[in-house]
Amino acid sequence: MAKYWMKDYIATVRIKGNIVKTIVHAENTTHARLLLQYQYGWDCIIASPVLGETIKPKTPEQQRIDNLKATKDRAADALAAERQRQQVAKAQKSLAVAQRRKINPLSNA
Repeated sequence: MAKYWMKDYIATVRIKGNIVKTIVHAENTTHARLLLQYQYGWDCIIASPVLGETIKPKTPEQQRIDNLKATKDRAADALAAERQRQQVAKAQKSLAVAQRRKINPLSNA
């Protein structure tokens, strides 16, 4: 009789363009997936349903560390993008100067 108990499955679904985590009560993963597909649409599932007990909430310390890591990664990406932008601007400027010299070779003499 215990094998027919409903379990809580957590899944990530797309609803009208928004990504949402939801809980569905089902016997197994297949039934959870089918319930989600029938309720929200055939291609709605972003992340497959997993048992609710397997997902542990992060402690505030873990969340802070994850946020700091994400901030560090965003800063590194922004730094790389800025360096690339400056390199492109410098190359475009030197290219423009070279083209002007090629067009007007006597003006620099």
